[in-house]
This record gives sequence, structure tokens and C-alpha cells, in this order.
Amino acid sequence: MNERRRPIPIPLPLAVWEREGLAAALAKAGLPSEDIQASGPLFWRFENDDVPVGFGGLEIFDDQALLRSVVTLPPVRNRGIGRAIVVSLEAEASIRGCRAAWLVTEKAAGFFARLGYRACERSEAPKAVREAAPFVRPSAASAMMKRLA
Repeated sequence: MNERRRPIPIPLPLAVWEREGLAAALAKAGLPSEDIQASGPLFWRFENDDVPVGFGGLEIFDDQALLRSVVTLPPVRNRGIGRAIVVSLEAEASIRGCRAAWLVTEKAAGFFARLGYRACERSEAPKAVREAAPFVRPSAASAMMKRLA
């Protein structure tokens, strides 16, 4: 049987001055981008064969991580790239000593639930996470979390 393997995207750190591409991808996906120039969040560009396939970010608060701006570019959606991006971000958070990952989402709760995240009240998040821009932003976004350790 000739089984086609999915390529694993390579994460490349995104410098603050390179974040315009991330902002454009987020805008096209209808996701907020107003605070991505801040110095706290860490962002990565994910590539397959030197071709960008998506972006994702983390904000670290002691032993807690906030997943930020996870987006797969339209031409490669529904190919497992988003899952690979999240797995990579979770690995990075674990390496940095994080015990849990948090996020807020308006459109992708089902996607994150399939990856082991559970819906929760925003008040369950540690104070530093609750005070981060994605959590503070008033919206209908659902809060979710996943234990990493």
C-alpha cells in the first residue's frame, strides 16, 4: 500500500520586525492581530520545504502558557498542519517548564477539543493569563485549557 505521509512543518522563530506576514494571515482568517507587535509573545512561522504553511505563538507566564495566533494558511488547510503547529507549541511550552496551556477561540473550539483541550471559565485561568490581551479582549470567545505535565 502506498500511504502518503503528511509533512511535518518546521518552526522558525519570528522576529518582531517579521510579524507583518503573521498580521496579514490573522486578518485574512478573521483573527485579532492588534497586539502581535508586543515584546512578550513569542511567535513562529511554520514551513514545509521553505514554503510558509502557518503561524503560532506562545506567551509564557511562569509555568503556564497561552497559545496565541494559531493559523494555517488557506492553501494547506485540512491537511494536519494546524494539529502539527499546536503539538509543536505545546512541546515548546513543556520545554520551558509549563504545566498547562490556555487559549481563547471563537471559531475553533471543536478543533482544540480534538487535541485534548477542555472548555473552561476564564476565571479558572491564572491571573497573569487572564490579564493577557487575548483573555481581556471582550468577545464571545471560549476559554480552553490543557494540562501539559
